[in-house]
Amino acid sequence: MIINQTITVGDLAEKLDRFWHLSGEKIRLINSEYDTAQGSPVFTVAGKYSTRGWTEWTQGFQYGSAILQFDATGDEEMLAYGKKLTREQMASHVGHFGVHDHGFNNVSTYGNLLRLMMEGKIEHNEWEREFYEMALKMSGAVQARRWTKLKQGGFIHSFNGPHSLFVDTVRTVRSLMISHYLDHAIWTENDVEINLFERGIDHLVATANYCVFYGEGRDRYDIRGRTAHECIFNVKDGNYRCPNAQQGYSGFTTWTRGLAWAITGFAEELEFFIDADEADFENYMGKSMVTDHLLKAARAVCDFYIEHTPTDGIPYWDTGAPNLHKLDNYLNREADPYNDHEPVDSSAAAIAAQGFLRLSEFLKDIDSEGAKKYKQAGLTIVNRLFEEPYLSTHDTHQGLILHSIYHQPNGWDYVPDGSNIANGESSMWGDYHAREVALYLSKQLKDEPYYTFYGCLEKG
Repeated sequence: MIINQTITVGDLAEKLDRFWHLSGEKIRLINSEYDTAQGSPVFTVAGKYSTRGWTEWTQGFQYGSAILQFDATGDEEMLAYGKKLTREQMASHVGHFGVHDHGFNNVSTYGNLLRLMMEGKIEHNEWEREFYEMALKMSGAVQARRWTKLKQGGFIHSFNGPHSLFVDTVRTVRSLMISHYLDHAIWTENDVEINLFERGIDHLVATANYCVFYGEGRDRYDIRGRTAHECIFNVKDGNYRCPNAQQGYSGFTTWTRGLAWAITGFAEELEFFIDADEADFENYMGKSMVTDHLLKAARAVCDFYIEHTPTDGIPYWDTGAPNLHKLDNYLNREADPYNDHEPVDSSAAAIAAQGFLRLSEFLKDIDSEGAKKYKQAGLTIVNRLFEEPYLSTHDTHQGLILHSIYHQPNGWDYVPDGSNIANGESSMWGDYHAREVALYLSKQLKDEPYYTFYGCLEKG
């Protein structure tokens, strides 16, 4: 990746205006055309959103997108739509014990609505506020119930079962943090209270320890900053066994969307820790110990992305994809979504861009050189992502960001006629995270409050 060292947030103003215009059109198009009887929209097939039964993890992105659209543009229609569907459709996601995706579904809806109330962008209503808070309290507790105990600490296990740690969940653990700071906990048999913040820290540390590699000789494929999508444990004795992959090529290659989840998940938690209570870290030898550990992981994954991504900042779906060798010198030129051998994954870029920007913000008073590096990397990605061929401008295509990949190994993604690989389609998570990073930057241009997941919490 070649980082543009001179681009500024202001330079993106025109692209952001166009992005939000197109974003609103896409939300309206989905609202008017999508058959809700299918279930949650997941990804597009020939330009139309479709579903894929695996787990219900994208509905919050659908309604959350409308809420973000209101935040960015003031469109009251979008607010009304987001509030109505959150109230009518999201309760099942709050109480969904079968997924590890609560930070996706519920922070994106209830969390954003509560944040807007805290920022004064929507009228304060005490009952409405308590409704959002109750949903967020329960969401964090329900996710935290999916617990696998290790010899030290533990982790929130994936839908594969108690043996399975997914790197994805580093981005959803925020639901536990919000729940804790809303004064909630898990109460189990015999009235035993479980601290949600500590459970969240344990999960973050486990992810940093096992899903992230540091070039320290862990195995033959130990390259600093690479990530494993899944880590497997023996649940009888708590021992780590091996890396694995569900959506990547293998446990010994790096699925780039998993890498992106790590980039943004670690970065936003580091930001959160700045104002977190020091007392909450007593069992971990203090806040600085945890922060340093997670910062090591955050820097590593960001550096790996930079080093293993084409010049324009858009990655291929896996850094070890088997046919990349047929794309001679692919890292030394822009990504090609229309090649004959391996798909790119624009959704990984949409997710990662925000993480680069947030890590930069965290480092600004610690390491000015590192802060500039990561900020410019994030802006470089956004600058490319918010233009063709990635920005969807066709008025009948329901997606916003093109060339997203869902599950390459399973062959779920749509391959258009005349192509050897999937391309030209969108995903609900890719579109939502593009809106998140766009909102992050738009708020800076408007000098509005800094956008965080924990903006839904009262200050102090």
